[in-house]
Amino acid sequence: MEIRPDRMVSLGYGKYWRSDSIVGLTPIEENRGPGRRTEVYTATLDDPIVASRSERAILHDMAVASDERFRVQEAREIITDLLDALDDIPDVLARVLSAEARFEVSDWRARLQTFIRSESMESGEQSDLFG
Repeated sequence: MEIRPDRMVSLGYGKYWRSDSIVGLTPIEENRGPGRRTEVYTATLDDPIVASRSERAILHDMAVASDERFRVQEAREIITDLLDALDDIPDVLARVLSAEARFEVSDWRARLQTFIRSESMESGEQSDLFG
């Protein structure tokens, strides 16, 4: 497994740490519960950070596999931009597109909105902190 440098990894409850600074993960055995799932050891701190996410989830975000997650986020942003552009199409042009090219602006808007909503629900998306 290859750890990607310079990635911000969510430790849960608003805690983020750089992927290449994390040197160890240990599941919490005693007093484990909400907000207390993993001890995260870093190169810069003497004591571990208590994370609310599991060690597997943190490791997944640190590794190459999370590239797909970033591509999905980029695709979601592109679709959102496309939806904004479709909103700006005047009614007259929408009718011309429908008649001449069989391109139904309202149908595409509805499809793209449904896709964005379903992707957000599946990923349990949090608000974007860095964009």
